[in-house]
Amino acid sequence: MIVVDANIIGYLFLSGEQSVLAERALKKDNEWAAPILWRSEFRNVLTHYMRKNIIQLEQAQQIMNSALTLLKGREYEVPSYEVLRLASTSNCSAYDCEFIAMANDLQVPFVTVDKQLLREFSSVAVSLNSFGK
Repeated sequence: MIVVDANIIGYLFLSGEQSVLAERALKKDNEWAAPILWRSEFRNVLTHYMRKNIIQLEQAQQIMNSALTLLKGREYEVPSYEVLRLASTSNCSAYDCEFIAMANDLQVPFVTVDKQLLREFSSVAVSLNSFGK
């Protein structure tokens, strides 16, 4: 199992330069998990794509449903204290610290492309580039 953020989920379902790496990451470990927050973040990504006329509403809904299926049973609430503790000892947002807290709790890697998270939480954060190779 790995924890992934909304960007990694987006790379899997929305064609782009990182999509191949996201597909490789899924082949390497198909049990993706995320805090419930991922849903809002991913809906925001889909909204961005709709506003740029890259996808239509129906496509966005299909992609969202596929992503929900992928993460079914592996979405978690994260303890507020741990999120706040991590945020207080780093320069990362509480949103980002939810993913770190979850990976720590599950004792699994957190796969991301976020350079700040990779730098500040190198004990748990793994780059998509290195994980997806």
